[in-house]
Order: sequence, then structure tokens, then C-alpha cells
Amino acid sequence: MARTTEKNQQMRELSKEKIRAAALNQFSKKGLFATRIQDIATEANVSQGLLYRYYPSKDDIFIDLIDNALDKINEASYYVYNLDMKAKEKITLTLTELYKTIETSESFRETCSLIAQAMNSTAIPEKAQKILNEKRDIPYEIFAKIMEQGQKENTIVDGNPEDLAILFWSTINGLAIFNTTRPLPCRLPDQGIIESMLFK
Repeated sequence: MARTTEKNQQMRELSKEKIRAAALNQFSKKGLFATRIQDIATEANVSQGLLYRYYPSKDDIFIDLIDNALDKINEASYYVYNLDMKAKEKITLTLTELYKTIETSESFRETCSLIAQAMNSTAIPEKAQKILNEKRDIPYEIFAKIMEQGQKENTIVDGNPEDLAILFWSTINGLAIFNTTRPLPCRLPDQGIIESMLFK
């Protein structure tokens, strides 16, 4: 009995993940309002009835995707901040991992595109807007502290740490969106160029 319950739960999670992946692809390419619930169901290869068992509407899927994406990037930012490393090492590690992710993860590139669209739209669900307002600046705040740490260690260039954090994340987001809008494989600028803007 326990195995059957566990297997059912795994199947439910798999179906939900298929729906989320399909919705992310549709939203990132078409936007929230041009995407129909049928488009998501068709790509996920599930019936609309099954989809509605997990999400009452496409707005609910959109909200879930935004919330989950911001939670993941915030969790990763806190992880880097708490590493027992010099600030320069933290930034190099983050850049290396993000470069790999941009180059290999279509879902990451689509997520960056989705969040950029959401931030530039006033016509998204109110709950999604609230989540964005509460969570979107956390990585910038965390990396401003890392920049400040590096300035104390004399390895990060002078300047407002908040401005340096904006430069860092704007560059990463821009590269992800650039990659998403080009045929793959897409060559990214050398990581050292970004490091040269931040490191002494």
C-alpha cells in the first residue's frame, strides 16, 4: 500500500512538473495573455481536466512559476553569501556557475525571460506583482553586501556596492535573455570581461 501511495505521489509530481515546464515555455515565448490553457495542456501532453486538478487557472501557474523562480535565486544568493570565501572568490564562483547554467539550461533562460516580462508589465496577477515586489531585490541586496566585503578586502573596485550589484545582475540577466533569443549554441562573452569590471 505504501509503495502504491508513493508511486501515485511521484506520478502527481511528474505531471505537475510537466505542466510547469510547458507553461514556462509558453509564457516565456508568448507572454501571459497570449498563452491559452489549452496551449499548456497540449505541450505538457495532459488533458485540460488534469491540468485544472493542479492549477485552477493559467494565472495560478504563472504565479507559481514566478514565486518558485525567485525563491531559488534568493536561496542560491544566500548560499553564496554564507560561503567561507573571499568576496572575489564568491563572485568568480557565481559567474562560473551562472555561465554554465545559461549555456546548458533552457528552463533557466526561459525563467529569466519570464521574470523580465513580468517586471515590465502592469497587467499581471496582483499576487504575482506582490511576490515580485517582496522578493526581486533580495539578490541585489545580498550581492551588494558581497561587493562591500570585497571592497574591505581591497579586491573589488571602488563605487557604491549597490550599483555594483545592479551591474552584476543586469549583466547576467541580459546574457540569459540574449542567449534565449539566439539560435543555439550561442557564444557568451568571456567571463573575464565581467570580472574586469568588478575586480581590482
